[in-house]
Amino acid sequence: MVELLLASEAWPVRGAFTISRGSRTEVEVIVAEIIDGGYRGRGECVPYARYGETPESVRAQIESLETRITSGLTRESLQDLLPAGAARNALDCALWDLEAKRKGKRVWELAGLGAPEPLTTAYTLSLDTPDAMRAAAKANAARPLLKLKLAGPGDLERVRAVRQGAPEADLIVDANEGWSLEDYAELAPELARLGVKMIEQPLPAGDDAALGEMTRPVPVCADEACHDRASLPALKGRYDIVNIKLDKTGGLTEALALKREAEREGFGVMVGCMLATSLSMAPGVLVAQGAGFVDLDGPLLLDRDRDHPLRFEGSLVHPPDAALWG
Repeated sequence: MVELLLASEAWPVRGAFTISRGSRTEVEVIVAEIIDGGYRGRGECVPYARYGETPESVRAQIESLETRITSGLTRESLQDLLPAGAARNALDCALWDLEAKRKGKRVWELAGLGAPEPLTTAYTLSLDTPDAMRAAAKANAARPLLKLKLAGPGDLERVRAVRQGAPEADLIVDANEGWSLEDYAELAPELARLGVKMIEQPLPAGDDAALGEMTRPVPVCADEACHDRASLPALKGRYDIVNIKLDKTGGLTEALALKREAEREGFGVMVGCMLATSLSMAPGVLVAQGAGFVDLDGPLLLDRDRDHPLRFEGSLVHPPDAALWG
C-alpha cells in the first residue's frame, strides 16, 4: 500500500540572511515522503510568500492529492494536477526518488542523463553595509564565484567594497526586483567596469519591458520573471539568461524541460535554489550540469544540514549520495 507522509521542518540560518525583501533567521521547508512497501521517496520544497505560497497552502495542495498518490500517481499526471510551484516540486522529486529506489537505479539514469560531475557553486553574500559585505567577501575571497544580494540605494558602494575584499573572485549580483529603471541605467555600466559577470532580476517581474529597449552591458538573468516553459516567450529580448529553480518549475520534470527549451531559444542557463537543505539541492545538481552559472549554496548558509548531506569542498558541490536522494 502506498502512503504519503508530510513534515514541516524549520532549519536555522547561520546568522541572518537578508535580501531586498527582508531578513530571515530560519527557513521552513515541507518534506513529502511517498512510501511503497520498503521503498521511500522524498522531496523537499520551500513555500515562498513572493509567489503567494504559505506552508499551510502548500501542505493543502499536496494533501488534496493524497487519494491519487495512494492509488499510484505518476509524474506525468502530476504535471496537470498542480501548477508550477513548491507543492508540485516536493511531489515530483519524491516520485523520481521513489522510482529510482524501486528500480535500483539513479535518477539520472531514469532521466536519460549522463552521470553528474561535481560543480562550482556561487556563494551568496547577504545584503548588508559595504563594510560588512567587504569583510564577508574577504573571508570568502578564495571562492571562485561570489553572489551579492543588492537592494538599490548604496549598491555601487557595496559592489566596490566586495571587489576590494575579493579582488580575484568572479562576481554576480542579485537585486531581487529591488531596482528602478533609473537604478539599472546608472548601475549597469559601473558594474561592467567592476567586472560583474551577471545581473539577476534587476526590475520587478511584470514591469521589465524596458530591458528589451536598453543596452545590457552585463548579461541580465530572469529569476522572479521565469517559472516554467510558459514564461519564455515574454523574456525574449529582455533577458540573456534564465534562472531555473525547482520550487518555481514545480519539480525536476519541468526543470529539465525548461532547460532544454531555454537553450533551444538561445538563453543562457543558471540553476539556482531557495534557502534550504541538501535534499532540496540534490535534484538541482542534475539540472545544473553544463549550466553557465550554478547557485546551489543553500546548505552552506544554514547552521546545520540533514543526514547524508551533499558534500562540499569549498565551493565544489558533489552529486548526491543515494542515501540522500535519487
